Amino acid sequence: MKRTKWIAAALCIALFFSGCAKEQDQEKHIFGATYMTRNNPYFDVLNDEIAEGVEANGDKLIVRDPLQDQEKQNQQILDMIDEGIEILFLNPVDKVKVKPALKACQEAGVEIINIDTQVDDTDYVLSTIETDNYQAGQECAKDMMKRVDSARIIILDNPMQDSIVQRVQGFLDTIEGHPEYQVVQQIFSGGEIEISAEVVSGLLDEDFNVVFGGNDPSALGALAALQKAGREEGILIYGVDGSPDFKAMLDLGYVTGTSSQSPETIGKTATEMAYQALDGKAVEKYVKLPSRLITKENLMNYDIDGWQ
Repeated sequence: MKRTKWIAAALCIALFFSGCAKEQDQEKHIFGATYMTRNNPYFDVLNDEIAEGVEANGDKLIVRDPLQDQEKQNQQILDMIDEGIEILFLNPVDKVKVKPALKACQEAGVEIINIDTQVDDTDYVLSTIETDNYQAGQECAKDMMKRVDSARIIILDNPMQDSIVQRVQGFLDTIEGHPEYQVVQQIFSGGEIEISAEVVSGLLDEDFNVVFGGNDPSALGALAALQKAGREEGILIYGVDGSPDFKAMLDLGYVTGTSSQSPETIGKTATEMAYQALDGKAVEKYVKLPSRLITKENLMNYDIDGWQ
């Protein structure tokens, strides 16, 4: 009888603490985060900043990687809704095709903080936080025009990502009215090193002396293809991000310039906004962070091994 009583008491205690653990877990805020890819260190830094802010508050962050597949990202968002997220940090693969997931979040009462690149229909999101991408493209074009009197330019584009669309538009608008600066190819590169390297390898017969990559991985992929072919001499290469990898190539003189982004600032700002929203406070609908051009000439003003 005594043994039975002890077992019963132990079970009661276990059930009590199990109930407490469940209650504590239910008290936690649950956030979701999904980025177009994790095959870019920029998104690792961005995610680390968000995770640090969430975990510092004792809350939970669910992270998903769609691997540049919008259908997969949409399904992952539905799954995170089922897991109880209250706020989603969203970096879309495709600014248009993400819409079904936006609608699902709205129906479930999940707020969306759109980070790094805008969705097409911003009515569905609480706030958007991104770099001034148009300015980033402008800065690269201005620097190019200072360095060369004429250019035949390859642009490595990605029309699915609004951030890259805006960078390309800033670049194009800056050279408009200057026929001596001619775009000979504007081509999809996926925003990744491997895809960009393959694309540029197929353009080596073209006559060009400038490459503008929609982000640093695109530009570094171009560099890899050019170096493999022994064609890098005399070609200006621009990117956007200000990544440590690109700055290392700047230091060696292999590339020309990159317009900076700060994934740390974007992540921190997004996390602060999320908690403001949970507290019922108003948040800014759109936050645009300035971009600065980094070149070999001013590289000493920046941390080569880190982000801005």
